[in-house]
Amino acid sequence: MNSLEAGIFRYEFTVPEAVIDVNGHVNNVAYVQWMQDVAIQHAAALVSESVLREIGGAWVARSHHIEYLRPAFAGDDIEARTWIADLRRVRAHRRYQFVRLSDGVVLAKGETDWVFIDTDTGLPRSIPEEIKAAFPLVPDGQQ
Repeated sequence: MNSLEAGIFRYEFTVPEAVIDVNGHVNNVAYVQWMQDVAIQHAAALVSESVLREIGGAWVARSHHIEYLRPAFAGDDIEARTWIADLRRVRAHRRYQFVRLSDGVVLAKGETDWVFIDTDTGLPRSIPEEIKAAFPLVPDGQQ
């Protein structure tokens, strides 16, 4: 299930056994994959792939930061939340939270600096106004 409310995109999923590491909890690399997955789902919910192709633009990750707060385990139902905290000329600063639904505990939080690029050159380019307008900003402290 996914939803978009007040600029925050939410996606629920169950932790699969395949992402459990030798310590018996979710491997840290799984969170990076989930961050990318939920960011793509959020972006696709607001701007279609065909619009991006017409514009000749795409998003690429410049950096990720994750803070692991509590372990998650196989079978846990998780809500991934993401939102855009800031938009600049060629960059979007996206934040994330991963919350265990059974107890409301925030398991991890993170951020990604995304850069909008020209698909022909691979170079950063200004984010078109129609793309900026599609993403409501949720400044820090308002989520």
